[in-house]
Parts: sequence; C-alpha cells; structure tokens
Amino acid sequence: MSPKAAPPSDTGTSFWRDLVLLTVVFGGLLAWRLGSAPLTNPDEGRYAEIPREMIATGDWVTPRLDGVPYFEKPPLTYWIVAACEKALGPSEWSVRLAPALFALGGILASYGAARRIYGRGAGFWTAVVLGTSLLYVALAHLVTLDVPLSVLMSATLFCFILGVREPPGAGRRMLFYGLYASAALATLTKGLEGFLVTGAIMFLWLLIFGQWGRLRPLYLPSGICLFAAIAAPWHLVVASRNPGWARFYFVYEHWERFTDNGHGRYQPFWFFIPIVILGLFPWTGFLWGSCRDALAGGWSRRRENAEAWFFATWAAFILLFFSVSQSKLINYILPMFPPLAVLIGRWLAATIPLPDAFRRMQTGLRTFFFLCLLLAAALCAAVLRPGLIRDESQVGALRPYAFVLAGILVVGGIRALVPRAVTAAARGAAVAMTATFVFVFGVLSFAMPIIDLRSTKDVAVAARELVRPGDRVYHYHGFFHDFTYYSGNVVGLVGYRDELELQFLGPGERKARFIDDAEFRREWAGSGRVFAVARIRDVAALFADPGFHFHILATGQHHYLLSNQP
Repeated sequence: MSPKAAPPSDTGTSFWRDLVLLTVVFGGLLAWRLGSAPLTNPDEGRYAEIPREMIATGDWVTPRLDGVPYFEKPPLTYWIVAACEKALGPSEWSVRLAPALFALGGILASYGAARRIYGRGAGFWTAVVLGTSLLYVALAHLVTLDVPLSVLMSATLFCFILGVREPPGAGRRMLFYGLYASAALATLTKGLEGFLVTGAIMFLWLLIFGQWGRLRPLYLPSGICLFAAIAAPWHLVVASRNPGWARFYFVYEHWERFTDNGHGRYQPFWFFIPIVILGLFPWTGFLWGSCRDALAGGWSRRRENAEAWFFATWAAFILLFFSVSQSKLINYILPMFPPLAVLIGRWLAATIPLPDAFRRMQTGLRTFFFLCLLLAAALCAAVLRPGLIRDESQVGALRPYAFVLAGILVVGGIRALVPRAVTAAARGAAVAMTATFVFVFGVLSFAMPIIDLRSTKDVAVAARELVRPGDRVYHYHGFFHDFTYYSGNVVGLVGYRDELELQFLGPGERKARFIDDAEFRREWAGSGRVFAVARIRDVAALFADPGFHFHILATGQHHYLLSNQP
C-alpha cells in the first residue's frame, strides 16, 4: 500500500521560519568555497568575460566575447553577473554569486510549491533533495546559464500548477502574472526554449489529463503584455543595432542547433539517463518508488492525481526533448531536477513517519550503498591505475583526496543501510545520506583546483602587468576564454577561430585579429612588442625553429606566456 502524502499545512509563521532556516543552511552550502578555484575553461571563462566586456565598453545591449559580438544567448545572466561584479569587484566569488543565488531561489521555490500542494514535510524534503543533488549543487558553483534557466522555468511551471488550483481572484491573478514574468525572464536567459518548453509541458498536461476546465481565467491579454514588456525590448534593440542578428539567433541558434549534429555536441539518445542517475545522487534510489506511489492507481485515477502527473509530465518531457535534440551537454538536463525533487520529497515526507518506513526505504538505501561503492571504486582506480590520468603530478596531488572521498562514501553507504535505532531508523538513514553528500562535496571543493588544469590564470595575471597599450596579444592555436577575463585584454587568434561569430566583424578587423601562422611569424619578427599564450604541448615546433626567437615571461601548469621582446 502506498503512503499517503500529508495534507497541505498552513502558510503562517512556520512558513517564514522554514524559509529563513533553508536560506541559512543552503545559502551556506552554496557559498562554500565559491571563489576558491580559478574559472574553468571554456564555459566559466566565457560567461565571466562577456559581463566584463559589458562593463568595460558600457554597451549592455550587444554581448561581446573577445571584442566580437556574441549572440548565442540573450543577456539576462550577463547583466546579473556584471551587476555582481560592479557591486563586489571582479573575482571568482562575484561572478559565481549569480548562479548560486539562482540555485538558492530554486530550492526555496521548490519548497514553497511542494508545501502548498503536499504539506510542510513534503516541502522540507523537497528542498533537501534538490539542495543536495550532486548535479544541481555542482552546477550552482559554476558560471553557466543553465541554473538560471532551470530556476526560471521551474518558477514558470510552479506558478502554473499553483495558479490552476486557485479560485478566481487576486491570488490566482498574481500566480499567473508570475508565470508570464518568469517565462519572459527565462526567454531573456537562453532564448525561445524559456517559454516554448514550459508552454509545451503545460499544454500536454492540460490536453492529456483533461484539465482545460481549470485553466480559466488565465489573464491572457494582460499576461501577454507583461511578457512582451519584459522580453521584447532587448530583442528589438539588438536587432536594430546588428544586421544579420535575427537570422543567426532564431535560425542557427534555435533550429539548427536542435536538429543538426555538426556542432560537435552530438550524443546518443540515452545520454541523459546516466546523467540523471548520478546527478540525483544520493537520492537516485528513491526515484522509482516515488514516481510509482505518486501515480498510484495509474491512468484510471489520473484526475485525482493530476498534480503528481503534472510533475511526472514535466520531468518526462524535459528528458525526451533534450534526448531528441542533436545538441547535448550534461547541464541541459537540469530543469528535470525540481519536479523529481518534488516527487521524491513528497514520498519521503509520507514514508518516514510510518512504523515500517525503514523497510519501505530498503530499495533506495541499497541503491545508495551500491552507488557509494561504485564511486569509491572509481575514485581509487583513477589514482591507482596507471594511465587513467595522464599527468603524474596531478595523480599524486589527487590521491589523498580520492582516498578520503572513498572512505566517506563507504562509511556513509554502510551507515545509511545499517540502522542504529529501530524507531528512528528511516530518519537516521536519510540524515546519513544527506551528511554523506555534504562531506563529499566539502572535500571535493578542495580538490577542484587540482582536477581542472585548463586555467590560464597564472599567465593571465602576469600578462595584465606586462601588456601595454599598443602591444599585440595572440593565442596560439587555441582560445583560452579565462585569459581575457583575468588579463583584461582582448586577443587575436593564430590558426584558430573557436566559436567566435566573425561574420559580425568587418573584413579589416577580421584580417587583423584572426591570422595564420605565416602572418604571426611576420609580426613576431617585427619591431612591435608581441605576446603569445600557448599550451606547452603546442610550441615544440616553434621552439625547434632556430629562427624563432622568444622569451618565456610566465609559465603556468599547462601554458606559456611568450614575447618577442624581454
């Protein structure tokens, strides 16, 4: 027999106490060592550099990357990151603050929605599940667009499902206005998917489950005006300033990226399944039971379980939509996590108080134990088996962290599976799972600067002190996004284009800044001062040429800063 969810509780003082508690706890987790590691390449470097260039140029309409108009995504996240930098100064902490704040908002919104529908306990466990899911917390510590997009899409869908439950009146109107506003902000974050995907989820739920009668009133005319007032101005202004933007943005960025596999992001259809399994850690094992019990009675009781079917439809559509897409990255699947957290949180809240709760949780606890052993074994193999990590110095530095993490995982898996007290076994197991994640994440945060060695921060900081007006700076056979952020200089590229949209530059500027090897050698041999940033592995041929005279001004873990003059 499936456990029944608790009835919705009041939204009085306990609601605000819970919000304060969750803000402090998860705010602390999301702020933990937020600025401790250098920006990762390429994504964090890109999404920190674009706001820096907005501040430097004073142009908040046309996003630029390395001085080149960059129209892949709308500007909302860039604006917020730039505002954080203006307020707090440039640093890893300030640029990562925006996604961390969005992630915290997503946890609180999930708590509020789950509590309103299923009760206070469900809201609490929903917040715990989402706020301690591996992928959600990991991405919350990185500067990308996917956490803001996920949170704003979630806000749209939470406002919808709460709005259709409300009778006509001020409360319903405000929820629907929240829907239109958050959909507009999602559109300003990552384009048309901000409202098309959420709109498709709402439409499918209304259609398949016969909920049309709950839709009216939906305040459509005023809602569309609100949506347009938020989303339209930037699109209109950027189109007027940049000929060719509309075709690039609407055709290439939205349609061709979804349907064409020529952009280097193709993955098999099943790609996101293991991502969800590992990304939901430590709560993966409860997913099947949570969905089964939420949808108890199956199709015949779909109207009684309409809200649960909404969250299931939400998660399933996100999985299917991005699985069909020819462009797949790990972080695309993040909007699937809030509805899964609601379903798991509802199940935990209904199950843990039961006398036989520990027995009901056995499948989930065994899955947790298995994943702990699997991850522990993988960590040990990575640092003990020769060749899995090529850099021997990196292996030596990571080995202590790997062993500590493996120990935490094994102890946590055993502790969750073996109860200490019969009466509180289920709650103790859930606490053990939560604690395991917190300790794993805490240790992992210290290891991150060792794991990711692509940063050019060391040579970029040196360049910032050495480069003077009139000097030329090139990246040799690559583009290192974080360099431009840390050095404060735009650069030219030698024998490389990356994803820069050169069609928005004039022919003269293209020719001057994006050169081939022959032109690079001519400039290098000239009288002007030229700098080059290159991977250590890429300069062997240059160094072997006796006619190529150079000075190594700075050496990073994997990069050189070179100049033709001392």
